[in-house]
Amino acid sequence: MAEAGVTGAGPSMSNNVAEYSALCEALKWLEKHGLQHENVIIKSDSRLLVNQMSGRWRINRGLYLNRFFEARKLASAFQKISFSWVPREENTEADELSRKAYREHLNAKRAR
Repeated sequence: MAEAGVTGAGPSMSNNVAEYSALCEALKWLEKHGLQHENVIIKSDSRLLVNQMSGRWRINRGLYLNRFFEARKLASAFQKISFSWVPREENTEADELSRKAYREHLNAKRAR
């Protein structure tokens, strides 16, 4: 996936909303490319996302609830999907890509 972006800002935004938004976009991309029958492994440095999507942790109240339900619905289209936690220090490429997208967003906002 070569696309990047910012998912939102303000009081309705949180790191968990961002994590679930990214998951939803990834699942939409996979579905668009017909990969629902492949063995899909989603890797994330968000323990919350991995454990909730795997069914190990229950969901609580939070800004991310709508995105969680959207992600769960999108994930149900995949026959073989699993979620794996990756420590942030082992996920430097993804971390840098998210920081780059945010910097580009801020620069574009300043240019307006």
